Amino acid sequence: MIYDFIRTLTARALARGILSPEDKIYAVNRLFALLKLPGDAAAFPSEEDVAAAASGPDQLESILRGILDYAAENGLLEADSTAYRDLLDTEVMACLTPPPSAVNRHFDALYSGESPKAATDWFYAFSRATDYIRDYRIARDVKWTTDTEFGRLDITINLSKPEKDPRAIAAAKTMKTAAYPKCQLCVENEGYAGRLDHPARGNHRIIPIKILGEPWGFQYSPYVYYNEHCIVLNQAHVPMVIDKAVFAKLFDFVRQFPHYTVGSNADLPIVGGSILAHEHFQGGNYEFPMARAQVERPFRMKAFPDVEAGTLKWPMSVIRISGPEPERLTEAAAWILEHWRAYSDESAFIFAETDGVPHNTITPIARRRDGRFELDLALRNNITTEEHPLGVFHPHAGLHHIKKENIGLIEVMGLAILPSRLKGELDALAAEILESRDLYADEKTAAHAGWAQTFAARCTPENVHGVIQQETGLVFRQVLCDAGVFKRDAAGTAAFTRFTDTL
Repeated sequence: MIYDFIRTLTARALARGILSPEDKIYAVNRLFALLKLPGDAAAFPSEEDVAAAASGPDQLESILRGILDYAAENGLLEADSTAYRDLLDTEVMACLTPPPSAVNRHFDALYSGESPKAATDWFYAFSRATDYIRDYRIARDVKWTTDTEFGRLDITINLSKPEKDPRAIAAAKTMKTAAYPKCQLCVENEGYAGRLDHPARGNHRIIPIKILGEPWGFQYSPYVYYNEHCIVLNQAHVPMVIDKAVFAKLFDFVRQFPHYTVGSNADLPIVGGSILAHEHFQGGNYEFPMARAQVERPFRMKAFPDVEAGTLKWPMSVIRISGPEPERLTEAAAWILEHWRAYSDESAFIFAETDGVPHNTITPIARRRDGRFELDLALRNNITTEEHPLGVFHPHAGLHHIKKENIGLIEVMGLAILPSRLKGELDALAAEILESRDLYADEKTAAHAGWAQTFAARCTPENVHGVIQQETGLVFRQVLCDAGVFKRDAAGTAAFTRFTDTL
């Protein structure tokens, strides 16, 4: 059977165009070596096999499972766990993935010969075909939308990231600490075999690009929180910072890829929500809810009369600037950042710094719209207190049963990334509500009990899951309101106006 799996896997690679026919023998021989097989001509696909792979449903998950089962039964895995299986199946796919030079040539040919969109369309399909993006895992994610006064919010429960394996965690503790690659964003991840404490990236490819003339890389996220979720990374391992240059870099990217939105996480802990040690942006071909938000209060900056500016109707505190010239927007954004870094308003509990520790920063998002450039600037502050040790402008404790993690770039834009634990907990909650059981008695539902009592009376067998999803979406709405530095009330609006008046 193992040769059958190799044959169907190779046929799929040929059908998907990730393996060239002239590389077929080489790739199959690499698989023989990886799986410690003597080899067999039966492992080579026929033209009929390739045609069947091209026309039929994708069987990649079951093919890889068969190969991994063989590996487990024949002592090729140190332990039969998700962590060890992921290391091996990535190496399996690496045998079929062309080298970076070939990938880069093809991308560049499409970019220059057709369009930037043609190039990214191909590279996204390629990243899925090589199993770098595991479609069969991402399909398990739970997704829905919730309507609010701020428009539709997008809600997801992420199930595609594998759970931490207790055996792998224990084994990793005994491993010698490695400093290579320095982090999961470094270009040295391309082709890296991985280890228990670092994901395998044998089938990972990074497209070299230039941002303001400097070497950067373009890749996709393996977890794809939204359509064509890309990561744009500095090829040097340098820390994230929000400054004037970052605004120029974001505009340079959307100039090169006008069909993509791109943004940066903030550069301070708590509000950063990201790998702060490595400069990178996230973007994609996706309309985030915040992009649909309307300007609620326009204002003019005397220093930039040619730049349109206004505050958004959004649960967080966001300034949108737009215009035809990205250079002018870069200057205007730097002006806003300079003022915000130094701004304090005790009545709104906004302090630029305490004890010499800075608190104010910005989460910026750039896009093209109707031939113009647009930049959204979400104002952030990471101050903590005894009452709110995780952050004053952070999900408050009463919402932690749904969302406790930092609010980063993606969620600022209105897409909730909720923890995988919620899938089982919300399913259990629905069952307990319908059975009228004590929600505090079950460890899966106890944390949600007080919240659920506010809507349980509305639940029926027909609508219970819909009601829970709607109420979960409204919790995310409140999460964003908590993260907003100027609150959505009369006092908050007046405080926001006081800040924009300084501009």
